[in-house]
Amino acid sequence: MNMDIVIRELMPGYKDSWFDIDSSFTVDSTLVLSLTDQQIGYTVKEIPSYKKSYSQEQYEEEKDEVEYSRYIKNPEQIIYLAFIGNKAVGYIILRKNWNKYAYVEDIRVDKHYRRHGVGRKLIEQAVCWAKAGSMPGIMLETQSNNVKACKFYESCGFVIGGFDFQIYKGIHKHSDEIAIF
Repeated sequence: MNMDIVIRELMPGYKDSWFDIDSSFTVDSTLVLSLTDQQIGYTVKEIPSYKKSYSQEQYEEEKDEVEYSRYIKNPEQIIYLAFIGNKAVGYIILRKNWNKYAYVEDIRVDKHYRRHGVGRKLIEQAVCWAKAGSMPGIMLETQSNNVKACKFYESCGFVIGGFDFQIYKGIHKHSDEIAIF
Protein backbone atom coordinates (compact mmCIF):
# COMPACT_ATOMS: atom_id res chain seq x y z
CA MET A 1 0.00 0.00 0.00
CA ASN A 2 1.51 3.30 -1.09
CA MET A 3 0.73 6.12 1.33
CA ASP A 4 1.41 9.79 0.81
CA ILE A 5 3.26 10.79 3.99
CA VAL A 6 3.65 14.49 4.66
CA ILE A 7 5.98 15.77 7.40
CA ARG A 8 5.06 19.09 8.99
CA GLU A 9 6.65 21.13 11.73
CA LEU A 10 4.42 21.63 14.79
CA MET A 11 2.78 25.04 14.54
CA PRO A 12 0.55 27.08 16.85
CA GLY A 13 -3.04 25.99 16.72
CA TYR A 14 -2.37 22.31 15.99
CA LYS A 15 -4.72 20.22 18.06
CA ASP A 16 -3.27 17.80 20.59
CA SER A 17 -4.70 14.86 18.61
CA TRP A 18 -1.15 14.11 17.43
CA PHE A 19 -0.36 13.13 21.00
CA ASP A 20 -2.96 10.33 21.01
CA ILE A 21 -1.05 8.05 18.63
CA ASP A 22 -1.34 4.36 19.57
CA SER A 23 2.31 3.44 20.03
CA SER A 24 1.69 0.07 21.71
CA PHE A 25 3.72 -2.89 20.53
CA THR A 26 4.27 -6.57 21.16
CA VAL A 27 7.43 -7.64 22.96
CA ASP A 28 8.49 -11.13 21.90
CA SER A 29 12.26 -10.90 22.03
CA THR A 30 15.11 -8.98 23.61
CA LEU A 31 18.65 -8.03 22.68
CA VAL A 32 21.49 -9.90 24.38
CA LEU A 33 24.43 -7.51 24.29
CA SER A 34 28.10 -8.34 23.83
CA LEU A 35 31.25 -6.27 23.73
CA THR A 36 34.10 -7.22 21.40
CA ASP A 37 37.06 -4.95 20.60
CA GLN A 38 35.24 -1.83 21.86
CA GLN A 39 32.23 -2.60 19.66
CA ILE A 40 28.80 -3.45 21.06
CA GLY A 41 27.03 -6.25 19.28
CA TYR A 42 23.94 -8.29 20.02
CA THR A 43 22.00 -11.44 19.39
CA VAL A 44 18.22 -11.66 19.60
CA LYS A 45 16.66 -13.96 22.18
CA GLU A 46 12.99 -14.91 21.97
CA ILE A 47 10.97 -14.42 25.16
CA PRO A 48 7.32 -15.05 26.07
CA SER A 49 5.19 -12.52 24.21
CA TYR A 50 3.41 -9.61 25.91
CA LYS A 51 1.97 -6.23 24.91
CA LYS A 52 3.69 -3.03 25.95
CA SER A 53 1.86 0.25 25.96
CA TYR A 54 2.50 3.63 27.46
CA SER A 55 -0.65 4.48 29.39
CA GLN A 56 -2.91 7.42 28.58
CA GLU A 57 -2.16 8.74 32.10
CA GLN A 58 1.54 8.83 31.22
CA TYR A 59 0.70 10.77 28.03
CA GLU A 60 -1.33 13.25 30.06
CA GLU A 61 1.52 13.64 32.59
CA GLU A 62 3.99 14.19 29.74
CA LYS A 63 1.70 16.75 28.10
CA ASP A 64 1.34 18.59 31.42
CA GLU A 65 5.09 18.43 32.14
CA VAL A 66 6.23 19.71 28.77
CA GLU A 67 4.89 22.89 27.27
CA TYR A 68 5.06 21.99 23.59
CA SER A 69 4.65 25.60 22.45
CA ARG A 70 8.30 26.14 23.44
CA TYR A 71 9.27 23.84 20.56
CA ILE A 72 7.70 26.17 18.02
CA LYS A 73 10.14 28.37 16.11
CA ASN A 74 12.98 27.39 18.48
CA PRO A 75 16.35 26.59 16.84
CA GLU A 76 17.29 24.36 19.83
CA GLN A 77 14.28 22.02 19.68
CA ILE A 78 11.49 21.05 17.32
CA ILE A 79 8.57 18.68 16.79
CA TYR A 80 7.70 17.18 13.42
CA LEU A 81 4.38 15.47 12.75
CA ALA A 82 3.75 12.83 10.10
CA PHE A 83 0.40 13.04 8.34
CA ILE A 84 -1.43 10.74 5.99
CA GLY A 85 -4.26 12.87 4.68
CA ASN A 86 -5.42 14.98 7.62
CA LYS A 87 -4.56 12.32 10.21
CA ALA A 88 -1.45 12.60 12.38
CA VAL A 89 0.10 9.10 12.34
CA GLY A 90 3.50 9.79 13.92
CA TYR A 91 5.79 12.35 15.44
CA ILE A 92 9.37 12.99 16.43
CA ILE A 93 10.47 15.36 19.18
CA LEU A 94 14.04 16.65 18.85
CA ARG A 95 16.35 18.93 20.77
CA LYS A 96 19.97 19.97 20.54
CA ASN A 97 21.76 17.99 23.23
CA TRP A 98 24.58 19.25 25.50
CA ASN A 99 27.13 17.43 23.28
CA LYS A 100 25.81 19.27 20.19
CA TYR A 101 24.16 16.13 18.80
CA ALA A 102 20.49 16.16 17.88
CA TYR A 103 18.69 14.11 20.53
CA VAL A 104 15.47 12.25 19.75
CA GLU A 105 13.40 12.82 22.89
CA ASP A 106 10.56 10.72 21.50
CA ILE A 107 9.48 9.14 18.23
CA ARG A 108 6.19 7.34 17.80
CA VAL A 109 4.30 5.88 14.88
CA ASP A 110 0.72 4.71 15.26
CA LYS A 111 0.71 0.90 15.24
CA HIS A 112 -1.70 0.85 12.26
CA TYR A 113 0.77 2.83 10.10
CA ARG A 114 4.03 1.03 10.86
CA ARG A 115 6.08 -0.52 8.06
CA HIS A 116 4.82 2.09 5.58
CA GLY A 117 7.80 4.48 5.76
CA VAL A 118 6.46 6.90 8.40
CA GLY A 119 9.29 6.34 10.88
CA ARG A 120 11.94 6.55 8.16
CA LYS A 121 10.49 9.85 6.91
CA LEU A 122 10.60 11.22 10.45
CA ILE A 123 14.23 10.12 10.88
CA GLU A 124 15.12 11.65 7.49
CA GLN A 125 13.55 14.92 8.64
CA ALA A 126 15.56 14.73 11.86
CA VAL A 127 18.75 14.28 9.81
CA CYS A 128 17.88 17.39 7.77
CA TRP A 129 17.21 19.37 10.96
CA ALA A 130 20.51 18.23 12.51
CA LYS A 131 22.47 19.12 9.36
CA ALA A 132 20.79 22.54 9.10
CA GLY A 133 21.80 23.17 12.72
CA SER A 134 25.42 22.01 12.10
CA MET A 135 25.00 19.12 14.55
CA PRO A 136 27.50 16.28 14.10
CA GLY A 137 24.93 13.49 14.44
CA ILE A 138 21.76 12.17 16.03
CA MET A 139 21.38 10.11 19.18
CA LEU A 140 18.50 8.39 20.93
CA GLU A 141 17.67 5.85 23.61
CA THR A 142 15.47 2.79 23.30
CA GLN A 143 15.01 -0.43 25.20
CA SER A 144 16.51 -3.87 24.72
CA ASN A 145 13.03 -5.41 24.58
CA ASN A 146 11.93 -3.17 21.70
CA VAL A 147 13.80 -5.25 19.15
CA LYS A 148 11.80 -4.01 16.14
CA ALA A 149 12.69 -0.41 17.03
CA CYS A 150 16.36 -1.36 17.56
CA LYS A 151 16.49 -3.02 14.13
CA PHE A 152 14.69 -0.06 12.54
CA TYR A 153 17.23 2.40 14.02
CA GLU A 154 20.06 0.16 12.84
CA SER A 155 18.57 0.18 9.31
CA CYS A 156 18.62 4.00 9.48
CA GLY A 157 22.36 3.99 10.23
CA PHE A 158 22.35 4.20 14.03
CA VAL A 159 24.92 2.13 15.94
CA ILE A 160 24.82 1.10 19.58
CA GLY A 161 27.13 3.43 21.45
CA GLY A 162 26.27 2.49 25.01
CA PHE A 163 23.83 0.87 27.39
CA ASP A 164 22.61 1.16 30.97
CA PHE A 165 21.42 -1.86 32.97
CA GLN A 166 20.15 0.26 35.89
CA ILE A 167 18.10 3.10 34.38
CA TYR A 168 14.72 1.29 34.37
CA LYS A 169 15.15 -0.15 37.85
CA GLY A 170 13.86 3.18 39.19
CA ILE A 171 10.50 2.38 37.62
CA HIS A 172 10.49 -1.29 38.64
CA LYS A 173 13.34 -2.65 40.76
CA HIS A 174 13.21 -6.08 39.07
CA SER A 175 13.12 -4.71 35.53
CA ASP A 176 15.36 -6.52 33.07
CA GLU A 177 15.02 -3.82 30.41
CA ILE A 178 18.32 -2.36 29.28
CA ALA A 179 18.55 1.19 27.97
CA ILE A 180 20.28 1.14 24.57
CA PHE A 181 21.92 4.36 23.36
